[in-house]
Amino acid sequence: MGHADNPAGLAGQSRSLPRSADLVIIGGGIMGLWAAVMAERLGIDTLIVEAGRLGQGASGGLLGALMPHMPDKWNEKKQFQFDALLSLEDEIAKIEAATGIACGYRRSGRLIPLPKPHLREIALGHSADAEAHWQRDDRRFFWHVLDRPSDPSWVDPAFAEAGLVHDTLAARVSPRALISALAGFLKTASHARVVEGLAVERIDAASNRVLFHGGESLAFGSCMVAAGHRSFPLIEALGPSLPRRIGHPVKGQAALLKADIDPSLPVVFLGGLYIVPHEGGLVAVGSTSEDAFESETGTDARLDELLDRARALSPALKDAPVVERWAGLRPKAIGRDPMVGPHPDHRQVIALTGGFKVSFGLAHRLADAALSAVKGRDTGLPLSFSLENHLAAASR
Repeated sequence: MGHADNPAGLAGQSRSLPRSADLVIIGGGIMGLWAAVMAERLGIDTLIVEAGRLGQGASGGLLGALMPHMPDKWNEKKQFQFDALLSLEDEIAKIEAATGIACGYRRSGRLIPLPKPHLREIALGHSADAEAHWQRDDRRFFWHVLDRPSDPSWVDPAFAEAGLVHDTLAARVSPRALISALAGFLKTASHARVVEGLAVERIDAASNRVLFHGGESLAFGSCMVAAGHRSFPLIEALGPSLPRRIGHPVKGQAALLKADIDPSLPVVFLGGLYIVPHEGGLVAVGSTSEDAFESETGTDARLDELLDRARALSPALKDAPVVERWAGLRPKAIGRDPMVGPHPDHRQVIALTGGFKVSFGLAHRLADAALSAVKGRDTGLPLSFSLENHLAAASR
């Protein structure tokens, strides 16, 4: 099939580039937008530059599933994600109040069918783990183990022979609506400006300048690299050659279906397949994870196979028409964890990328941590998230 349904990029958009900015953010996806919004709140003179248009890359996708890690083997990374997923609810409420744009957020929960008996035993152990760790003040979330689906049209009981898990922490958001709300906030900003259609060639850390294709350049006090998978070569060029790449793009394909479903239904997850209900009778299905691909934005038989699996798992989708097919490249850092923090040799250059599949749930907290680095403070993040840790992994 190999056709692309993603919106086309910008062509010849007019722009006005200042000579300098205290903070330059490269990339207008979910990471860069949250960073610009938070910089605006702090009163930092900020310019966010995007090669295409805001949210054009992986951030402009369809799924919006906000999934927690398993509650077992608790550590600081899982605690950070738990805290981020809780605080996102309030952050989105603030953005909605400021812009009047609904972001399609709902703590819908998640259903995980258990097709084999041994999986039920594991799930029961996770239930006790959630009781111990998924709590904050008077808020508690659960990993319930159920005997059967309450709605067999949403999850076919044939896939849940040993029952299913109902995780009450998981949520969902409309990726494009959240991008629109963050961009809308910046339209009325006093300290943060946006320039689209401007592609970065390289960062000259010696002179504190960003150089763009076409010969333009811009001076900065700090530079935050939030350009998704395109961040990796920009960061690698700041130091000596490494034996391994610090990250690479992973292609994901997804689809949007029109179905007569209740938007409050839980997300369904099974073996890498997500079925995510959204408002307006829309259901997102995804996604593939492809390390090798010929087209960045073309969809193909891999998506067809995913749709077949989704229709089998959820009978409600059997005759639901596909209204959009989508593909994009997500940034996967060498250690899989997000890559955030100052470059060890050029501390005025700060990474903010590598979220892969967890970007929408963590981006607001990661952006806050990156701004701490801009102010010369510790990010407060797990060590495995640091740029230095990723550089060290690539040097081995």
